Amino acid sequence: MLSNMIPVESTKIKAIGYEASPMILRVEFIKDGAFEYYGVPELVFEDFLDANSKGVFFVKFIKDRYRYVKVG
Repeated sequence: MLSNMIPVESTKIKAIGYEASPMILRVEFIKDGAFEYYGVPELVFEDFLDANSKGVFFVKFIKDRYRYVKVG
């Protein structure tokens, strides 16, 4: 589990975190649990944090673009 999870304001996403060296993005959803996405560039994580709508950003730029596994 990534220790640097950042709570975010979203109707679907509870928190996001990132580990730069292995390029792993972790997204904790309010209802569906947590998922890790592999090979995500740090810039995508930073843009995700800055996005006005985390859900819209996730669908447009992360979902179905990176290999992922459900964790926890």
